[in-house]
Amino acid sequence: MAYSLGLTLYNLSNRRETQTRPERPARPAGPLVWLHAPGAEAARAQLELGRRLVEDDGVTVVLTCPDPLQTKTRILIEPPPADTPAEAAAFLDHWRPELAVLSEGELRPALLHEAIERKLPLLMVAGRAPSLIKERDGWYPGLTRGLLAEFRAVLTLDEPSARAFRKAGATPDAVEVTGRLEEESVALPYLEAERDALARQFATRPVWLAAALPEAEEAAVIAAHRAALRLAHRLLLIVVPQDPARVQPLAQRMEKEEGWTIALRGEEEEPDNETEVFIADSDREFGLWYRLAPVTFLGGSLAGNGCLRNPLEPAALGSAILYGPRPGQFGTIFGRLGAARAARAVGSANDLAEALGDLLSPDRAARLAQAAWAVASDGAEVTERVLALIRRIMDGEG
Repeated sequence: MAYSLGLTLYNLSNRRETQTRPERPARPAGPLVWLHAPGAEAARAQLELGRRLVEDDGVTVVLTCPDPLQTKTRILIEPPPADTPAEAAAFLDHWRPELAVLSEGELRPALLHEAIERKLPLLMVAGRAPSLIKERDGWYPGLTRGLLAEFRAVLTLDEPSARAFRKAGATPDAVEVTGRLEEESVALPYLEAERDALARQFATRPVWLAAALPEAEEAAVIAAHRAALRLAHRLLLIVVPQDPARVQPLAQRMEKEEGWTIALRGEEEEPDNETEVFIADSDREFGLWYRLAPVTFLGGSLAGNGCLRNPLEPAALGSAILYGPRPGQFGTIFGRLGAARAARAVGSANDLAEALGDLLSPDRAARLAQAAWAVASDGAEVTERVLALIRRIMDGEG
């Protein structure tokens, strides 16, 4: 009774919500799994889960997320329907999924109720805490409890998350602490021939990278390189400016003010033993630079508007990470890296110079890079656990 009342109140509060119904592609034949992520950050793990289902099992995957997403796999991506009974029914009528996998804990009552009425198996993964859609919280008696009770499995990040789901109404036996899922790979591509050629040119020189460097942070990187050269006179800095138009002004500044020897990638100049700074003008070669540089400073994080590159990119390729106090959209990832002591935070230009000098020690850089790689590859076993559960359900065994 309480659940019915809560659902009625929820639907009444939502009756004016409108949304243009998307032009959905035709449903492919065969089994289909529906994944849902409440935002782009949660979607990274759902994209990896979807990739495995598509490539390993030949299953069609539809991923709903309110944020825009891009993927290289054959996953169908669309925004979630407006959470009204009519839009929920239209969504499920069109896709007819075999099961649904939600993440983090976001509940869409109208959509979930329609799924429950159709006896659609429901799973929750990477659970943090149950919550209704943003800006839709309110007093809906029994609603959350009634919805959570229908989930066959609730896989949570940690024990506090598990307690939150049990308290909110999830069946105790369905709740399990598993940790996070593996995220979509961010290991960027590169040409092995290019890597080999540049590695031979660099020989045993120490190398560091300033990735996506904004103009506001150029002075800090110049100061850090100047200080580090006193400790390692053969040190080479690779710079990829945020704005390619800054390549020439930056090169002129370094030559005029610092007297450094500069080589420009865009003009096909090759770094020799005398080169102190190698400036690239394309963001399509980060996979190459991360592999060549044992240390990476992530631009935008110190004096910019926020970190401009995903920190898991260098983490996945063995480069130790330096970053400033402005994580931008990657706050959660930096939190994970920090907790694992897998990245070095700096608060100022002086801190950047000091941290760089410290990481010129290969052993220290390697320890940081190894910890970062562990974070980047975390969750593989959990993803396998979820895949096995999905397969059992789709085979009629779950």
